[in-house]
Amino acid sequence: MKQMESARPAEQGAAASGVERRPRAVGAIPGGDGGVNTEASPVVAVYRKVLPKSVRRAIASRYSPEMRRNVKRMVSAAAVGHSVQRLGTAGLAAQHRVLVQASQGVVLSVDGRPRIACVEERLSPEAARRANLGAVTAALEHAGIDYFCVRGQESDGTRVAVAAEDRRHALSALADLCRTLPVYFGPRGQEGGRVTPAYRPAAWQRYAKAASLCLFWYRTDPGHRLVLGPEHGCVIEFWPREGDRLTAPRRNAITDSVPAGGPGIRVPATTFTAPDGTRESSALTVRTREEFTTAVPQDITFPIDVVYTWVDGADPAWQRRRAEFSGTAYHEEAANAARYANHDELRYSLRSLAMYAPWVRTIYLVTDDQTPAWLDTSQPGIKVVSHREIFADPALLPTFNSHAIESQLHHIDGLSEHFLYFNDDVFLGSERSPRDFFLANGLTKFFPSPALVPLGPPSPDDVPVSIAGKNNRALIQERFGTTPVSKMRHVPHALSRSVLAEIEREFAEQHRATAAQRFRSGTDISIPSSLYHYYAFHTRRALPGEVEYIYLDVAHPNTANRLDRLLLKRDKGVFCLNDTLSTEDDMERSTALLRPFLEAYFPVPSRYELPS
Repeated sequence: MKQMESARPAEQGAAASGVERRPRAVGAIPGGDGGVNTEASPVVAVYRKVLPKSVRRAIASRYSPEMRRNVKRMVSAAAVGHSVQRLGTAGLAAQHRVLVQASQGVVLSVDGRPRIACVEERLSPEAARRANLGAVTAALEHAGIDYFCVRGQESDGTRVAVAAEDRRHALSALADLCRTLPVYFGPRGQEGGRVTPAYRPAAWQRYAKAASLCLFWYRTDPGHRLVLGPEHGCVIEFWPREGDRLTAPRRNAITDSVPAGGPGIRVPATTFTAPDGTRESSALTVRTREEFTTAVPQDITFPIDVVYTWVDGADPAWQRRRAEFSGTAYHEEAANAARYANHDELRYSLRSLAMYAPWVRTIYLVTDDQTPAWLDTSQPGIKVVSHREIFADPALLPTFNSHAIESQLHHIDGLSEHFLYFNDDVFLGSERSPRDFFLANGLTKFFPSPALVPLGPPSPDDVPVSIAGKNNRALIQERFGTTPVSKMRHVPHALSRSVLAEIEREFAEQHRATAAQRFRSGTDISIPSSLYHYYAFHTRRALPGEVEYIYLDVAHPNTANRLDRLLLKRDKGVFCLNDTLSTEDDMERSTALLRPFLEAYFPVPSRYELPS
């Protein structure tokens, strides 16, 4: 299958836009367990801002996380209730009621202010950008105004260029568009970074001589749990004429100027709304100049797939197979039933991909002949792969060793050369680009953790991840003379299929031994999550990267509070919700905590889910 749309260069200068690249905070936002979010109260925000960290730590050491959360819950419920009541009793002006009805929208409290939001069944950042861009360009075309879309340095919003000599005509056409629709001015063209209603005619006076302005709609899902706003707006730039050329009022990714009378071309809108590619289809086209369809060296044009390994530990047939082959575990964590608990993470991890990485080509789900009941395998772009299809020796199956399964991933038929390996407890927390994980020349990125692999040889007291890490280290020490000490973060692992095949050849004995172990053992190596990165780095095919990330152990007593903060801020590019030490008795509590959080964070079903 070919790569969708052509890729775009790395983001540069995004900070100059002044727009946060995250969904907006919504009033009455739910908490991680489905109740009121304890972090949503302004009182709690003031508490965090005013009290020094040392004082807050002293309070935390004296009172349990549950007690602190109950107090914050009462404060939050009162504050949110007051805010909602105030919003309701104030009522809406007649003009606002008309706007709500015209857009089939809803009034929400966003960042503490009442805003009109359009309700979208298939809400996503790309869909929001496309709708905003489509409305703006349609208004310009209807008024007979020439324009061209610009390839920007940011990867969040879109940019449309209009000759400065057409400014008055363009502003009139856009003001007409906003008169009966709930459109807002975004921060890009505003002093102080404010958001103001564009449906108020008087607000347009300040743009009479503006070099640019940003228009956007607030958009929310049917459950009103997620709101997308100015970060996906459409910026209209007015390019002054200098001789026979139009000059950009600010930098873009391609050129400072274009011929004033140059020919335009029509391209799919996704060229600009999904510059890294998308599986979504749209008939919308827009005008641009040929210059802005130019490929540059930073463009990633190769296809990128995703691979998951997944097991349904509650499946009786799987449990019987495991019982038939099980022996004495070398460490209690290796046999921990929580490692196989199903909190439905895969459903929500797929939703995170659909929402924040539409450029993924094909998703491969590697299982022991299991398929989630809710998964629609008829959808293009997803394939279930049996262990039998990737293990060359059927005598090694069944296997219950994740290290063994991971050692065979590069054998997947049709898998792209460059792919991401996900565990189902890893989620994209915000929109990601292929450049977060790869370079355009094919190099992969890895993400070292501050957590260390203990020095010395494997010990019976080591947890499995440390034992595998020590075995990896021994191979790297022998081959390259360095001593890896860092573990890797629980993030999507960027991998090269050919390098994995090379590792299988170069460390054939250890590779075969790992593949042959039905359960985790003291001789395992962990290939895609650790050994690959160190081997590829030493052979000049990988380099360290950075990503905003958080790891949450579900068994930790403060996890509920941390989930509430994550849900409120949505400021992490990747997060992991790991549950390795809970007992079977804790699983019900873990599920009660995780399901509401995941449903609130990822409320939009992906195309891969069967209708409920």
